[in-house]
Amino acid sequence: MPGMNTGLAATNSLIVTAFHRLLLRQGLVCLVVLAVLWVAWNVLRARRLRAYAESTAAPGGTAAAPRETATASTEPAARRLLRLSFGILWIFDGILQGQASIPLGMAPNVIQPAAASSPTWVQHLDNQLATIWSYHPITAPAAAVWVQVGIGLWLLVAPRGLWSRLAGVLSVGWGLVVWIFGEAFGQIFAPGQSFLFGLPGAALFYSVAGVLIALPDEFWERARTGRFMLRCMGSFLVAMAVLQAWPGRGFWAGPTLANGTAGQLASMVRHMASTPQPHAIASAVSAFASFDASHGWGVNLFAVVAIGALGVVFLSGRPLLLRAGLAAAVVLLLADWLLIEDLGFLGGVGTDPNSMIPTLVILFAGYLAFTRPAPRVSFEAASVQGPDVAVRSPFARLALDPTYALRVAASVAAIAVVLVGTVPAAAAATNPNADAILAQAVAGPPQQEYAPSPSFQLIDQTGSPVSSATLRGKTVALTFLDDVCTSTCPLIAQYFRQADGLLGATAAQVELVAVNANPIFVAPDYLQAFDVQEKMASLPNWKFLTGKTLHDLEGVWSAFGNATELSPGGAMIGHSEFVAIIGPGGHLRYVLNADPGPGTTATQSSFSVLLADTLKKVASGS
Repeated sequence: MPGMNTGLAATNSLIVTAFHRLLLRQGLVCLVVLAVLWVAWNVLRARRLRAYAESTAAPGGTAAAPRETATASTEPAARRLLRLSFGILWIFDGILQGQASIPLGMAPNVIQPAAASSPTWVQHLDNQLATIWSYHPITAPAAAVWVQVGIGLWLLVAPRGLWSRLAGVLSVGWGLVVWIFGEAFGQIFAPGQSFLFGLPGAALFYSVAGVLIALPDEFWERARTGRFMLRCMGSFLVAMAVLQAWPGRGFWAGPTLANGTAGQLASMVRHMASTPQPHAIASAVSAFASFDASHGWGVNLFAVVAIGALGVVFLSGRPLLLRAGLAAAVVLLLADWLLIEDLGFLGGVGTDPNSMIPTLVILFAGYLAFTRPAPRVSFEAASVQGPDVAVRSPFARLALDPTYALRVAASVAAIAVVLVGTVPAAAAATNPNADAILAQAVAGPPQQEYAPSPSFQLIDQTGSPVSSATLRGKTVALTFLDDVCTSTCPLIAQYFRQADGLLGATAAQVELVAVNANPIFVAPDYLQAFDVQEKMASLPNWKFLTGKTLHDLEGVWSAFGNATELSPGGAMIGHSEFVAIIGPGGHLRYVLNADPGPGTTATQSSFSVLLADTLKKVASGS
């Protein structure tokens, strides 16, 4: 995935500050939405109380009490466990997405490594997310925060009915997005993966839980739903045990494999031990790494037998064995979570607690569904009872039932939280250009100036005279380029070409000007060759200037502060890399650092956006 790493420190202060400011603004929007919905609910509740009081005050009047008369059973224990547990997990994941290192650290440290050893087609899919994230490092991570917090809140506030099932559907959808694009299908196509490392990915368990939460009510009335869940998990664990035992995958070796590289398990634990974390946890993980290095074959044998035995127990369907299996699963999976997965969320770019906790939740939910199925009544049967007939219309229930209205308002608020992040992120995802803030983070913001621009008289690539006076009335972007350069100058030329495409109608008010910075190749022929090579000749507002003599150029270099020197051996020409923005009145307004920095596609696109935005600002008189 070339071009994803911007070369910036993951905690770049400009990016982090902008990210947290956006989260704060969007958080305030969420609070406003919550306040509006709270007021709306109180209005409905007040109207219902007033109507009830008026009805009972009238002679012979009767009315339904202003409360929900629930004829439905309470939510099944298994479903409640799934809903509340995964609601909390989604919120926890959303909070982790707000870490300072996420905007610039997610693509190079999480998305890319997850797909690095997967097939090319998987890398191509993940590259889509990596590109969006790298090009929009503020809106993309902010969207992840609010989507996951919103899903979690929705699961927590909607205990039953259609709204609750819709929350499960959204959990399925977003979980699959994260699993496919963020976790590279949980690395199931990558070699050397293991259940002990989190295979098949935490997000897949979130989606599975969403499917279960979205099930129609009658599914929870049958013990076979729980039996099916446990047998599926049992089959999964048996398959993971077989995969763990498969010869040649590097798990039977301790410190080293036959080729001298570290064994898979030992390598994984050593890597996690180096993650920034509390000393007590690091000591425990390091101690286990040393133990595995000395007893690798035995550790793997234990893992294979333990995982396989758990699978067989959950396949058995016998309550006594299931209870023992659950106890053993708690010990084994929590030990793995601590000693191998290292809790999953430490180190600054961890965004979930990995797969062991979700696995345990689903196992316990399956056991509860098997041993405590729900009574055979519909959860949709709850209604507000009138004098003669139950009110079943959802709109009528909103007006007559404060409890139902509260659940609906809370669900709508959770959806609003999701939309607060997804709407701007969706707009950003359709924008092929990177945010201007990346260029500012690399080279600093435009330096504001206000002074008369130096005057000059040169010729363009066709030999026609061009002067500062002939450019008056236009907004000018002026830079210095070596006409035979093959490194940074072509990049800067592409900045100009891309910026011209972003100007739209403003391009008619702008002149893009480069002055030759090469003291050896001065003739216009070299400028024309450069234009053809970089496809600049097609731009009607592009001018590449040179002097009739070297003396003409040296005067312009000196006036604009361009330092030019021959590199050792004469192979390249060193010169200053900046863009001067000159207003229509001939005054220097801004100076932009045109150093391409790490030269990634994200930073290059970002500088083009920054250049175009600055030109538009000056052209509009701002």
